[in-house]
Amino acid sequence: MGILSPGPSVALILGVATSRGRLPSLVTAFGVACGSIVLSVATIIGLTALLAQVAELMTVLRWAGAAYLAWLAYKAFRNAASATKLTVEKVGRESVWRTGLAGFALQVSNPKAIMFWLAIASLGGIGDAPLSVVVLFVAVVFLNSFIGHGAYAVLLSSAPARNAYGRARRYIESGLGSFFLFAGFKLATTRL
Repeated sequence: MGILSPGPSVALILGVATSRGRLPSLVTAFGVACGSIVLSVATIIGLTALLAQVAELMTVLRWAGAAYLAWLAYKAFRNAASATKLTVEKVGRESVWRTGLAGFALQVSNPKAIMFWLAIASLGGIGDAPLSVVVLFVAVVFLNSFIGHGAYAVLLSSAPARNAYGRARRYIESGLGSFFLFAGFKLATTRL
């Protein structure tokens, strides 16, 4: 469900896919999937449950997430207001690795993903399971994330999707900006 409801990671993949092409967007999806491994392991060892118990830390995390969503909203509104034409850039090997790292960093700091894993932790962890089950769980988390985000990358980097995005870019970016602004407001004002 976390992958099916687009959030900051899908917005990042959208930006990379439409401006830089398929390979960088797949590397971004790979980075996001690696970030999902970190969040799932944190859930298994109980860090997310610990975060849920420490109200002050959750407040800081909530405000940081709201600020991050406000920054994404600013970037989306700025993109909507710009008159630049959509072009696919050539990307060097180093840029591809930085792109993957950006996907990873976004996922491990993504408030939506963290809230998803907090919900998983509240249902009960698998920390007492045999190591083979834990390894299988983490592998399935990675595959689920990479396949889901990779599907977004392939779809959004296709010529028809890029052309449609180019025609509706201002509306899509304005919609994303509004979504991020609303999500940031809700995250900042909602008591957890």
